[in-house]
Amino acid sequence: MKKISIAVACVTAFAAASAHAQSSVTLYGLIDAGIAYTNNVGGSGRVALASGNISGSRFGLRGAEDLGGGLKAIFVLENGFSVNNGQLGQGGRMFGRQAYVGLSSNAFGTLTMGRQYDDVVDFVAPLSATSGPFGDSGFAHPYDNDNLQHSVRFNNSVKYTSQNYAGFKFGGMYAFSNSNEFAVSRAYSAAASYTYGPLTAAAGYLQTNGSGAKTGSAFTNTGGAVDQTEVKGNLTSDVQRTVAAGLNYAFGPAVVGFVYSHSQYQDTSAFGLSNGSVRFDNYEVNGMYNFTPALKAGISYTYTDAHLNGATSYGVDPKWNQVNAITRYSLSKRTELYAEAMYQHATGNKNVAVMYNAGGASSTGNQVMGAVGMLTRF
Repeated sequence: MKKISIAVACVTAFAAASAHAQSSVTLYGLIDAGIAYTNNVGGSGRVALASGNISGSRFGLRGAEDLGGGLKAIFVLENGFSVNNGQLGQGGRMFGRQAYVGLSSNAFGTLTMGRQYDDVVDFVAPLSATSGPFGDSGFAHPYDNDNLQHSVRFNNSVKYTSQNYAGFKFGGMYAFSNSNEFAVSRAYSAAASYTYGPLTAAAGYLQTNGSGAKTGSAFTNTGGAVDQTEVKGNLTSDVQRTVAAGLNYAFGPAVVGFVYSHSQYQDTSAFGLSNGSVRFDNYEVNGMYNFTPALKAGISYTYTDAHLNGATSYGVDPKWNQVNAITRYSLSKRTELYAEAMYQHATGNKNVAVMYNAGGASSTGNQVMGAVGMLTRF
């Protein structure tokens, strides 16, 4: 009887251990803090302790439960915050960066629902200097007009991402308006990528309807796909369309890339327009070199050509040239030091330089920013 009891106890312990191994919940995060200098913010220099110079500070929970047959239930709850004062980011949301639940299949891909990134961010942004391994926040294109820096996430979204089929992946997302006006404050996107040896190519499309240039339901529906308070700068519109594509090629310790994006803002009040339209074409080249396993440096250049339709105060369409450089040194697998520098030159009547993470717009067409800091992950 004693031997039977011991055997039953061993089997029970083994079963419990197996069940635990098939399910997991992981606490993870990233803290980025540093000192940033901008030569001109509204006419004066600015020195500040900055949270998230190159990657937004965050913590989150990631979980998976094995349902058998190659199927898993998954979830992510990810919070954004400022390390300077502990305040919540993304408009004060508890899990403003991401919040979704779904199913993942080894054979058929992943289906998730909640607050998520669009497919242009998932597929094209990793080839740009706006990606986390490069410079992320500070290297965004003017006003983050193509959302490659994911300044806007999408509520009420359903997203599908395929498995990798011999280097080819694709995905699609639809974000509901959650109102009785189906087409107001909704969004949808689709993208695909292909990797063959050292070459990676990706392309995608994003459209947002009713993000808030006009009054009425498009402006007041904060429960829709896009919350007006999250739209950066003054780039609100009734319809936003973005198409983007990129290439990366790796050889030895170096990676070089090119990204093109085209964004249209229809019925917008941006740049003093009265329900006019704005078009942005962004051309970015970038390169990263790994000197050692611990030390890497990168540089990128972006030319942004904008066209205003319906403008009365702009004699010349605005244009921006921006150069970015960064050096990152890993003290360990989790902790690194970094130094970055950015310069932007803007042209066009009444147009001023305004880098995404500089603390505000310049009073002239030029702006310089530099930052040093540290980043640690857990």
